[in-house]
Amino acid sequence: MKKTKSKSKSKTKPVSQLRQDIVTGDWVIIATGRSKKPNDFIKEKPQKTDQDSSQSQLENCPFCYPTIEKQKPDTLIYYKKDKEWSLRVFPNKFPALTRKQKTKEYNRGIYLSLDGTGFHEVIVTRDHERGVPQLLKEEVAEVIDSFKTRYLDLMKKRGVKYILFIENHGEKSGASVVHPHWQIFAIPVISPGVRLELEGSKRYQDANKTCVYCDMIEQEIKTKKRIVAKNRSFVAFCPYASRSAFEVWILPRVHQPYFERISETQELEAAAILKKVLERYYHKLNDIPYNMYLHTSPCNGEDYRHYHWHIELLPKTSIWAGFELGTGIEISTIEPQKAAQFLKKS
Repeated sequence: MKKTKSKSKSKTKPVSQLRQDIVTGDWVIIATGRSKKPNDFIKEKPQKTDQDSSQSQLENCPFCYPTIEKQKPDTLIYYKKDKEWSLRVFPNKFPALTRKQKTKEYNRGIYLSLDGTGFHEVIVTRDHERGVPQLLKEEVAEVIDSFKTRYLDLMKKRGVKYILFIENHGEKSGASVVHPHWQIFAIPVISPGVRLELEGSKRYQDANKTCVYCDMIEQEIKTKKRIVAKNRSFVAFCPYASRSAFEVWILPRVHQPYFERISETQELEAAAILKKVLERYYHKLNDIPYNMYLHTSPCNGEDYRHYHWHIELLPKTSIWAGFELGTGIEISTIEPQKAAQFLKKS
């Protein structure tokens, strides 16, 4: 594969704002660049139409021909041997964050907010019809390599403290475009979820002198109850305290805090196991909608040797209701070991 990088600078006005919850310390993004009027949230009753047909989606796809669709200039592009592009990365047309040199802090009475500065990019593979289950292992490895390449560039940007890679697959997962794609968020704060994982893994290491994720891997491989797949470098399992039915975590089997240090061999191994898990979602769960994200150590210059990077996959099998929202406790309707055995069977 051949890849090229391009540089682009922008001093545009912030299109969003980060606001901190004064009680919990959690951050939220108020995406003013995507601002809606109150009436925009009133949903019309669905009407029977062919607009959702695959042909209609293909004809109106904004990612099949990025140049024609006037997407912003690529930050990274990969080419095939025939010189056709195979994967490209470009800034999101409707970003949740603004590319700006400096993040400004505001104090409004007792409240704290920041300019929503950062980077929001889209990773797109060439074929409109082929997601990870249909791609070759080498093509999935190219996606993972693009994660690494963009991470190594974005981590150097001023004000960036954390970088997140996500995939929303299916309308119920929040995907607005059918064409297979991933998103990158480089943000000026460490997210609440990652902060909890960092703090929890540090407490565990202080108490036990070992990595909590390494211990989980050891126990899961030993008991074999929740293993979905494994290879030389990675293991995939349904976590003991799964938040949703058929949730799967993918972790490197050797302790590795920093995703950006992944080797080419590991990229292929990660691609193989990710492809295998998503093939199970596709064939055994009828292409179920899911959210995927990659958690790694922050890039704020601190030492996170106690952490262990990993991928989390959460199928959309239920909707949060009053109990989940009121308590923060999620309800999963199948035992993780049963979910793993179902996914594991060919």
